[in-house]
Amino acid sequence: MARGKTYVIKHRRRREDKTDYRKRLVLLKSGKPRLVARKSSNNMICQIIQYNKKGDKVVASADSRKLKDYGWSGHCGNLPAAYLTGLLCGTNAKKAGIKRAVFDTGLNVSVKGSRLYAALKGAVDAGLDIPHDNVVLPSEERITGKHTKDAAKMEKEFIASKEKITKA
Repeated sequence: MARGKTYVIKHRRRREDKTDYRKRLVLLKSGKPRLVARKSSNNMICQIIQYNKKGDKVVASADSRKLKDYGWSGHCGNLPAAYLTGLLCGTNAKKAGIKRAVFDTGLNVSVKGSRLYAALKGAVDAGLDIPHDNVVLPSEERITGKHTKDAAKMEKEFIASKEKITKA
């Protein structure tokens, strides 16, 4: 451990590798709400978060486990579920009066065509204006699940769930 009179201890969340404060500051300076996408092996979470001096406020949220209420019976940690989660979050944000946002991936590594960008595409398809490059978005085949073994079953579930979400 470093020693000396000038040694400054980093913020706790930086030491725990939970927050990149430089990236957060750039996103907050835009003045727009953030579309925050977080992933785990079995789940995907999307939130629209607005900055507040007393603490950030979640305006709209969606969790891939909530897709089961809309008829989704597939795995909640795959790319089609991430797209539907983004779509659900986008529709919830539109209901809350949010029209524009910036995309926040947090400390996740940016990989072209990943679940994070599937969630972004879902939010954009729901009608949110989020600056992005179409190169990073996954292909339509991967979003509908045609690349998987149970493609026919998953595609039917996908279409049914998407229609329920957009009607809600």
